[in-house]
Amino acid sequence: MKAGLTPADLRDWISARLDPLDESWACGDWGERETRSDFDLGQGPPPPDGAPLKDAAVLVALVERPAGLSVILTRRADTLRSHTGQVAFPGGRCDPGETPWATALREAHEEIGLEPSQVTLAGLSSPYRTGTGYHVVPVVGFVTPPFTLSPNPDEVADIFETPFLFLMDPANYEQRQGKSPAGEERRFYAITWEDRLVWGATAGMLRALHDRLEGEPPKGVSGG
Repeated sequence: MKAGLTPADLRDWISARLDPLDESWACGDWGERETRSDFDLGQGPPPPDGAPLKDAAVLVALVERPAGLSVILTRRADTLRSHTGQVAFPGGRCDPGETPWATALREAHEEIGLEPSQVTLAGLSSPYRTGTGYHVVPVVGFVTPPFTLSPNPDEVADIFETPFLFLMDPANYEQRQGKSPAGEERRFYAITWEDRLVWGATAGMLRALHDRLEGEPPKGVSGG
C-alpha cells in the first residue's frame, strides 16, 4: 500500500486499480469474468465450467478514519442456515437485471443499515467463485463518518471494523486446511484480527484485493 498519501490521493490510487462500473454488468452475465476462487490454493478441481453459478455481490466498505482506512465486516447471525457465525462482507444474491454495485448497496442497507448515499463507489475488485456455487463481485466504496449502522438481527449478529492496512498485509495471512460441506479437503486463507477470525471466501476476496492493488499475478498465489 502507498504510504503518505492524502485521503483524496489514496482514493484515486485504489480506484485506478479496480475495474470501472461498466453498465455491461448485469445479473446473469457475470459468469465469464471469474478470476479468483476457493480453488486457487490447489485443493481439488473446481466444479465443471458448465455448472450454474449464482450471482452475488458484496460491499467492501472502506471507512475513512483519522487513523487510516478501515473495513466494515459483519458476523453472520447464528440462526442462518448457511455460513452460520462466519465473518463476511455485507452482501447477497443479485436480483434480475441488477448491477453488482446495486446489489451490494441494497444488501448493505438491508443488513447493516448503511445508506447508499453515504457510499462513494470506487470500482470492482476481482470476481470470486466460491465452493458453494456463488459468483461474487466485490464492490469497493468509500464511507466518510459520521454514519450510523443498525444490524438486521435476522442476518447479522455483529458489525465491526478492521484496519485496511492490516488486511492488506500478506504477512498476516496463513493457509489452513479443513473439510468443505461436501466433505472434501480444502485449503483456504485465514487472517485473525484481535479475536475475529476472517477465513474462507471473505479472506480470499481480501487477499485478491491486495494482489490486485499491488499488481501481483491473480493465480497461483503462495501463502503468507
